[in-house]
Amino acid sequence: MALRLPAIMRTTAARLSALYLILFAICAVLLVFYMTSLSASMLAAQTKETINEEVQGLDRAYRRGGLPFLVRVVEQRSRQPGANLYLIADSNGRILTGNVESLEPGVLETEGWTAQPFTYQRYGDGVVERRAPNVSDLETPPAATETRHAAIALISRLPNQMIVLVGRDLGEPERFRVVVQRALIFALGMMAVGGLLIWYFVGRRALKRIDSVSQASRRIMGGDLSGRLPVTGAGDEFDRLSENLNAMLTKIAGLNEGLRQVSDNIAHDLKTPLTRLRNRAEAALAGNPEEAEGYREALEATITESDRLIKTFNAILMISRLEAGYSAEALTRVDLATAVHDVVELYEPAAEEVGVTLDAPAAGSFLVDGNRELIGQALSNVVDNAIKYSSGAAEAPVVRVTIEKKAGEISLKVVDNGPGIPDQSDRDRATERFVRLEQSRSQPGSGLGLSLAKAVMKFHGGRLELLQGDPGLTVVMTFPAAKGA
Repeated sequence: MALRLPAIMRTTAARLSALYLILFAICAVLLVFYMTSLSASMLAAQTKETINEEVQGLDRAYRRGGLPFLVRVVEQRSRQPGANLYLIADSNGRILTGNVESLEPGVLETEGWTAQPFTYQRYGDGVVERRAPNVSDLETPPAATETRHAAIALISRLPNQMIVLVGRDLGEPERFRVVVQRALIFALGMMAVGGLLIWYFVGRRALKRIDSVSQASRRIMGGDLSGRLPVTGAGDEFDRLSENLNAMLTKIAGLNEGLRQVSDNIAHDLKTPLTRLRNRAEAALAGNPEEAEGYREALEATITESDRLIKTFNAILMISRLEAGYSAEALTRVDLATAVHDVVELYEPAAEEVGVTLDAPAAGSFLVDGNRELIGQALSNVVDNAIKYSSGAAEAPVVRVTIEKKAGEISLKVVDNGPGIPDQSDRDRATERFVRLEQSRSQPGSGLGLSLAKAVMKFHGGRLELLQGDPGLTVVMTFPAAKGA
């Protein structure tokens, strides 16, 4: 995809970069003006200090030897190379001595510091103008062009009204100021060009990444849930965002697969009881209308089947509420030993009826923070499954419920000596909704018992584990111990 500047400018990163670049440019311009003006001020102060020192030296010479000695000192200093200016003129402004040949008109009419730089010409500043030779140049000597300089000066008058000018040429400070200004402009210009290039290429790369993410998102929205956002391995914010979104997509795909399986299982498991309800109602209607007992039996069977359906739907609703992390039930301090005692007492008659020994040698106090009814329901489901699948599977079927505490956790174990679940993948699937590993489905149930137990454990911040025994199956319900217990 061709990336144009308008497309880059529509990105937030590019706009922020452009804003920072504009702010940088403004600050850079202000910095250039500030540094230039500061350099000029420092040079002007240094120039005035130099002039003051020269004036003090001439003042000492005048006091020592009068006007003749002052003239000799000025003539001597005028012959020295440098940027200093010396001039002595009469009261009418006619130059008598010094290294200045001419001045800008009106300079000698003032006294003190000159208000602004003035132009002047030094002795020997005539420069021969060089041109391409022609016939007339052979007869006419080359003309000298006048060179004008700028300077500042301190003008004073002697008691006899003669004028003394001490100044300094501004050529060197001006050249230094120009050099500083050009260096700053060049440096900041290079920084600005580099910033523009970096901004363009970084923005272009960011836009490519965003476009690749957009393309992958469109494929996913089109129904391809197996697609994932690209991860380059750079570890930047785009990779972190892609990894988080990919994890979210994996979870969504898993939820969709689980929803599909639940829908299939619901359709399969509810079809049989609904069919039985219909067949019984149809058989009752087809029977002898004078036999009230037949109608009663049909209605009682219908009520029993309806109760099973209602129980199934209640379990589905409870699992959904618990998996969503919401429950109107309050959490209290619960003793797992008491909960085990109640469940074992409830299921002992049913276990004895099918020849299963239900053992619970729990002693002591094992406190957790939770909901007593939910914990009892989860434990009941696990114990019921253990009794159901261990009966008839061994010569002496036994279901044992134990509790142990270690490392701030309390583990409640339900162990049976039935056939168990040898395959790890089957043990993982056993806690899903409506999953029944018994292909014949001869045992009663809807496949929601372990799903509800898993949701209850997740709600309490614990975990449900299925471990293969030798023989049988061990179901471990691990709770975090109550705080302060």
